[in-house]
Amino acid sequence: MKKLVFVMLAFIGFTMNGQVKQQVKAVANSNSPIFKFEKEVIDYGTVKLNANGVREFEFTNVGKSPLVIKNIKSSCGCTVPTKPTEPIMPGKTGKISVKYATNRPGGFSKSITIFSNANQKVKVLRIKGIVIKPLSAVVKNKPAMSAN
Repeated sequence: MKKLVFVMLAFIGFTMNGQVKQQVKAVANSNSPIFKFEKEVIDYGTVKLNANGVREFEFTNVGKSPLVIKNIKSSCGCTVPTKPTEPIMPGKTGKISVKYATNRPGGFSKSITIFSNANQKVKVLRIKGIVIKPLSAVVKNKPAMSAN
């Protein structure tokens, strides 16, 4: 019984020590760059087949050091993100461009994952919407029926 109590106390002490280390680490990174996005989800709404699929996520670096976007990945090959090439300085804004291939009718919901040196190392943004086919042309010049 004494061994069980000792093991439990050791485990509790170990987990509490891990939490303190995480808090110290968070304080040590207070100078990190920080993303602040205007929108984290872009809703395309309803767009026509083959319409312009380019949209932009705008953000500000509200941290205290330059923000460097290392890589961006999309959840599908139909979504192509473009990252800024230069670091975003504190207080400055940047844009991440996303091009969705609107040549496929139907609804979509895709994620864009950003890898950076920000306090939140991995950030996920989303795009969503519906691509519709244009309506068929209605035949307007039907011959009139004669009243014979």
